[in-house]
Amino acid sequence: MWIVPESAISGLVDEQSAFDAIEATFAAMSRQDAYNFPVVREALGAGRQYGFKSGLDRVGHLLGVKAGGYFPGNAERGIPNHQSTVYLFDPDSGKPTAMVGGNLLTALRTAAASSISIAHLARKDTKVLGMVGAGHQSAFQMRAAVRQRAFERVIGWNLHPEMLSRLAETAAELGLPFDAVSLEELGAQADVIVTITSSFDAILHDAHIRPGTHLACMGTDTKGKQEVDAAILARATVFTDEVAQSISIGEAQHAVAAGLLEEGAIVEIGAVINGTHPGRGSAEEITVFDGTGVGLQDLAVASKAVELAVERGLAQEIAF
Repeated sequence: MWIVPESAISGLVDEQSAFDAIEATFAAMSRQDAYNFPVVREALGAGRQYGFKSGLDRVGHLLGVKAGGYFPGNAERGIPNHQSTVYLFDPDSGKPTAMVGGNLLTALRTAAASSISIAHLARKDTKVLGMVGAGHQSAFQMRAAVRQRAFERVIGWNLHPEMLSRLAETAAELGLPFDAVSLEELGAQADVIVTITSSFDAILHDAHIRPGTHLACMGTDTKGKQEVDAAILARATVFTDEVAQSISIGEAQHAVAAGLLEEGAIVEIGAVINGTHPGRGSAEEITVFDGTGVGLQDLAVASKAVELAVERGLAQEIAF
């Protein structure tokens, strides 16, 4: 069994490796070569969430589970609020094959998913990237997004304005100007909007969003969470990583529950990747990617980390 510690991940998996692994995973899901198992998630109190995401990729020969969650008190402990570990198993025998630190991988795979949606759904002439949320993962989201389109500036909003320095610093690293704006200004100016918050109330409302916008909604992964008004999804074409999660724990849960969106109208992003769905239909169309985060994403990037760690002598092998 291979052990790949959290400390080794940053030198192994980069944005492009994560993009390629997740894109292949979404394509396999759409072909029904891979599927996710039901998510187990529990509220532990005081804002803490803990759960398990798992799945099987027959073609990729992957079986495993990510265990972890969100622990808001960790910032005071000097460690990330998101804590997770990925466990991989041999699909044929069930024997454990690897244990991999999952904190950085979670950020990379989440950012890869939104950037895949931008690559396949955003207008080619997009110039302004809008960011809603300035937490730890926002920097990963921005870095991944700017790889997909020739953005000329970044604008952002956060509930706590003092945290916007993270977005400003990341934009500066990328050589892009940054402006803090109101939600009204963000909707009026942004061609692509990435939401990455832990909100339980809609932040962006229908009146904020103009035709042609692509939204990557990446924060809603639990029943009750919500980042955008359900009315936005009602007039958009909605794409997702997995429909079952989208309607149960994703952003679409609210629009479906309100009768504003039919489950059958939601499209898996893998269908666009495989070419069985055309994706964006016009320059005026609003597209939404409901990124719920599936277990197969974690298995894909963890498998890549193990492969690279073994090649470079950074993995520890133990008898188990």
